[in-house]
Amino acid sequence: MRLTAEWLGRTVDIRIDRPLGSKHPQHPNIVYGVNYGELPGTMAADGSPIDAYVLGPKEAIKACSGVVIAIVHRHDDSEDKLVVSTEGTWTAAAIEAAIAFQECFFDSSIEMAPGS
Repeated sequence: MRLTAEWLGRTVDIRIDRPLGSKHPQHPNIVYGVNYGELPGTMAADGSPIDAYVLGPKEAIKACSGVVIAIVHRHDDSEDKLVVSTEGTWTAAAIEAAIAFQECFFDSSIEMAPGS
């Protein structure tokens, strides 16, 4: 199941399971440069809740609400990711830079709302 543009602009609640500065549970060389979590009550292609990168907070957090500003389409993986902002305006280039710590391992592209 691919995520579609209907997610863009939605306000969502995120439960953080990989806070800023934490290490990936299976690949300890990957350190999270942003908070990363999931949307409770949703389901991604892997059967788990939809994952999201959270942009804005400069410290590790446990949960937040924010606006979906982009979708990361992974062309070589079964699930896409959401990009959620809690503050500020983000360009595609800034999003790519913020999530490169993990997305550098995938063939992915970013979809934003038209005019973003």
